[in-house]
Amino acid sequence: MPFALLKDRALISVSGPDAEHFLQNILTTDLDTLHIGEARPGALLTPQGKILFDFLISRAGENAFRLECRADIAADFVRRLMLYKLRAKAEIAKTDQAVVAIAWGDDSTSSHADSNSVLDKRFTDAAVTRTYDDTANVGEPAPWNAFRIANGIAESGTDYQLGDAFPHDVLLDETGGVGFKKGCYVGQEVVSRMQHRGTARRRVLIVSAGHPLPASGTELTVEGRPLGTLGSTAGTAGLAIARIDRVKSALDAGQEILAGEVPVSLAIPAWAKFGFPQETVGAEGA
Repeated sequence: MPFALLKDRALISVSGPDAEHFLQNILTTDLDTLHIGEARPGALLTPQGKILFDFLISRAGENAFRLECRADIAADFVRRLMLYKLRAKAEIAKTDQAVVAIAWGDDSTSSHADSNSVLDKRFTDAAVTRTYDDTANVGEPAPWNAFRIANGIAESGTDYQLGDAFPHDVLLDETGGVGFKKGCYVGQEVVSRMQHRGTARRRVLIVSAGHPLPASGTELTVEGRPLGTLGSTAGTAGLAIARIDRVKSALDAGQEILAGEVPVSLAIPAWAKFGFPQETVGAEGA
């Protein structure tokens, strides 16, 4: 069973009688569907619908939640949550958690045995367990990143920058990170409009190449025209957020897509429900 330790993550605790109501009213995740023992993705958005903070949220007991996020944004995330708290009876604090342990594969559910372990519900074709304690001391992150890339799961920092992406761009609408049947939350009108109109054109795609990929942030182009941006990489595999209408036009025309100077192939994650659009932009619109 593969295993990894992530030392660049942090946990934020939100607890108290009003914790669930408070979070339900500001986050994209529908907490009514969040079960004990599972972690779901989510975001706190700007009023314009862009991702301000991303995280995984799980229940940590009665009237208590843990939000796992990047360690470098945790303090700012706490401050932003405090701004929204107002008179809600909820305590918000960054915990002393040092690492997050991850196991994946057929046997990973065997470690899912206590309140400190949760199933990462972003993954539909494999069991992934995240454990929040300090007992584990081995496991390199590189195999985990390769596994995440192979499954088309994007995260902020390497795949996109906070403040630049909508939830649909990073597939939160398909990984359980957006509740379309819940009430209002920050940025909800924009996200709902994109969903109902089907206007999402920037999407996470899996990148493959015959040679090692260049660094994260490298532009994807076709005949000099931009298609998107390369994100996480693991050798010849990677993720990118790209305009799927422009990608479809390039594929239909048999045009070579480049990441920097490296020819690449782009594919929709196997589990995703979206597809390439039937109507695509021409060269003049690219």
